[in-house]
Amino acid sequence: MAKKKTIRTIPQERTPMREQDAKIRAKNFEEVACGYSLEDALRESDRCLMCPDEPCISGCPVGINIPGFIQKIGEKNFRGAYDILTNTNLLPSICGRVCPQENQCEGKCTVGESLEAVAIGRLERFVGDTAIKEGWVNIPYIEPNRFRVGIVGSGPAGMACAADMAKAGCDVTVYEAFHQPGGVLKYGIPDFRLPNAVIDAEINNLKKFGVKFECNTLVGRLFTIEQMIDEMGFHAVFVGVGAGYPTMLNIPGDSLNGVLSANELLTRCNLMRARDFPNFDTPLPIGKRVAVVGAGNTAMDAVRVSIRLGAEKVYCIYRRSRTEAPARAEEVHHAEQEGVEYHWLTNPVAVLDDGKGSVRGMRCVRMELGEPDDSGRRRPVPVAGSEFDFEADLIVYAIGTNANPIMGQTSKLKLNKWGYIGADENLATSVAGVFAGGDIVTGAATVIEAMGAGRKAARSMKAYLGIRDSALAYSGADGGNAHTLFGIATRERNFARVRVA
Repeated sequence: MAKKKTIRTIPQERTPMREQDAKIRAKNFEEVACGYSLEDALRESDRCLMCPDEPCISGCPVGINIPGFIQKIGEKNFRGAYDILTNTNLLPSICGRVCPQENQCEGKCTVGESLEAVAIGRLERFVGDTAIKEGWVNIPYIEPNRFRVGIVGSGPAGMACAADMAKAGCDVTVYEAFHQPGGVLKYGIPDFRLPNAVIDAEINNLKKFGVKFECNTLVGRLFTIEQMIDEMGFHAVFVGVGAGYPTMLNIPGDSLNGVLSANELLTRCNLMRARDFPNFDTPLPIGKRVAVVGAGNTAMDAVRVSIRLGAEKVYCIYRRSRTEAPARAEEVHHAEQEGVEYHWLTNPVAVLDDGKGSVRGMRCVRMELGEPDDSGRRRPVPVAGSEFDFEADLIVYAIGTNANPIMGQTSKLKLNKWGYIGADENLATSVAGVFAGGDIVTGAATVIEAMGAGRKAARSMKAYLGIRDSALAYSGADGGNAHTLFGIATRERNFARVRVA
């Protein structure tokens, strides 16, 4: 008699993650999301179908073996899950928190076609946080070689490139303009979304690979990219300085006291610890009524920081609708819970002067959505006669960033028409031995996309230096099946035996 097959039932909703109460968290900088417990992680890992075609991997910019690490969680082999993750991503605690998984790996999840997608990011964070707690670090045997590699910028692209080049045996030095490494992770993302302790733990793991960090070093001022190659003895250089030059609206009143960029607000608050006054004496204007222009993740960070700094009213001004807002839906929701007042389909046309050189408010116009523009989103069009004023004493622009012009001013690197560094398909620049990737090449992108660029550049740098890649070479979404750690037949069998609730 044939054996009866066991049918698994998949819960329709992903396992929830505990959060601080909105009223409490709006008054502190402690992390909002509390992470998964062991029971939560096991329950969520069981929702994964282990699909034979692995669509989630194709959605990951660095090609993490997602079914592999999730299977290890289900087996309670958390060190095994960490080892699989860190074969391609050395920053799991960071990426698990800030990457837009809903548009990447989770957006490709088969479960998500009919139910809520598997919470891949939350599981990644669980493994990363467990590793930090247990002190794990995945360091392979490294055979030193004679090559010296310089990395300009210690953000996610620079860190990913540094890790791969250190694994290859190179002597790696990372130069950072600020006084602490971490790049945008440190200056741009508040503790309530990405705690400094997590960033520091991931950076310390890089140091265990032999990576050296030189802070307070502004390349392009103290020395140039060319000097790194010609005079300082570096055999190859990677430029991953990001694109942190703020964009302003260029409307009347932009130069008034009380108008600043989100980059300035967040850098002063996060990296320079202005929020901890009087223990830190970094100056920071604190408004009672704050208007943040923009609706990306940086804007969400700015509005939520403003609430925690004591603003009585915080407005988010965006010229399109909520549907078109580029921020993660979770961040928009969290800000709303904390008391942010949204003004959708609203565009500033002037900042109003109080007569003493400071901000007293903002003049805006109502918008409506017209035909799609080049981005595919419907273009906002002003509604005639709809101008109105409202009071504000601090205006924060979070409408995007550009490349810092210092690289183009101090080196022979060819730039494109937008001021970003030009690089070919291998991320090689116009200067021999110099490679570039991340936001400084593509414009603003995600943490994991920057890491993918750093790893791609590392492969090209190794080829340029004649270093043979290891057996654990990157096998990302652009090809390769080295990540597969268990039989396709088993996974097809599991897939066929599952039904949804």
